Amino acid sequence: MSSYDVLIVGAGHGGAQVAIALRQNKFEGNVAVVGEEPDPPYERPPLSKEYFSGEKTFERILIRPMSFWRERGVDMLLGRRVVAVDPVAHRVTLGDGSSIGYGKLVWATGGAPRTLVCPGHDLKGIHGVRTRADADRMLTETQKAKHVVVIGGGYIGLEAAAVLTKLGKHVTVLEAMDRVLARVAGEPLSRFYEAEHRAHGVDIHLNAKVDCILEKDGWVSGVQMQDGSVLPADMVIVGIGIIPAVEPLIRAGAAGINGVDVDTLCRTSLPDIYAIGDCAMHANEFAGGARVRLESVQNANDQGTIVAKAITGNEAPYHAVPWFWSNQYDLKLQTVGFNLGFDEAIVRGDITTRSFSVVYLKQGEVLALDCVNATKDYVQGKALVVGKAKPNLARLADPRTPLKSLLAV
Repeated sequence: MSSYDVLIVGAGHGGAQVAIALRQNKFEGNVAVVGEEPDPPYERPPLSKEYFSGEKTFERILIRPMSFWRERGVDMLLGRRVVAVDPVAHRVTLGDGSSIGYGKLVWATGGAPRTLVCPGHDLKGIHGVRTRADADRMLTETQKAKHVVVIGGGYIGLEAAAVLTKLGKHVTVLEAMDRVLARVAGEPLSRFYEAEHRAHGVDIHLNAKVDCILEKDGWVSGVQMQDGSVLPADMVIVGIGIIPAVEPLIRAGAAGINGVDVDTLCRTSLPDIYAIGDCAMHANEFAGGARVRLESVQNANDQGTIVAKAITGNEAPYHAVPWFWSNQYDLKLQTVGFNLGFDEAIVRGDITTRSFSVVYLKQGEVLALDCVNATKDYVQGKALVVGKAKPNLARLADPRTPLKSLLAV
């Protein structure tokens, strides 16, 4: 029966970063990463963008080549799933019945795509976008598909729509709310992206309610809406969020409802067990102290480093301003901060130029920025978020005014 000083469950960005940072911090114990997929750690964001479009091969999205892990003595236990955790015995059980012991356990499993629940939800031709296998199946079917319906107008759905449109497909996006990106962005940005996608030939249906998925010979053939209308579909892509993969931890007694709860050092309520990334619910200063699950590469990497430092005796509480990005067509969106609870959104620049920023404020304090083809605003705007700046609004709205000049001296 094998045992490791540090056992990392999850071979995504966060799990990989823990292993990397442990060695960078001179940890000499034995380390293993258990990954459910057969592949070594790779970048997830390109799955719906560069990898899906064929711009990047799989080798180019590997976080590190396999030789890297061998050279640093990190065992990659791939194609294996942890189904149970025994926090008293410090052991995990795998799907094949075998078990592995641990000194410290790091849970970095992310989540699984939320699936449809309507009739026809399990037909062939319906896809989530979370793994390389998901993207490969979609790529194979895309060759024959002409009509693609994307359910969910968030970043994953819109990124997939942009790629599919480039591939010459007729794409329809269905969003249940009254605008795309409604959960993460203000109305100016939502309306901008709706217009951009429509200009590229994408049909966008807002306030769209799906009744069922229609089938022919076991495959999806259309999407029937609650008003009775039917949209033809050779393929359906579902981008309606994820469900945190934390069931074994919760069954073992870890605190948590939406994910697993962690403290500022990413420790769960169970001894010697940490959790990071998409599945970790933590109090975030930049969300006004609210507990959030932050689904981003940056968060997974930052929390992975925090855990590695804690394990090696260099505790440093998590404190990082969140940032995100999304590439659609020739538009590069960069976001810094959380806009939770904003009471004002200032558009900085001219939206029609396709280079502008939306600055979110609460009681005059800068919370976050969405920057479209405006990298300088993104770079300088971070200091406004970190510094909780309260700038002059007229100067803030003027794109000729460098954001760094708005910091209090």
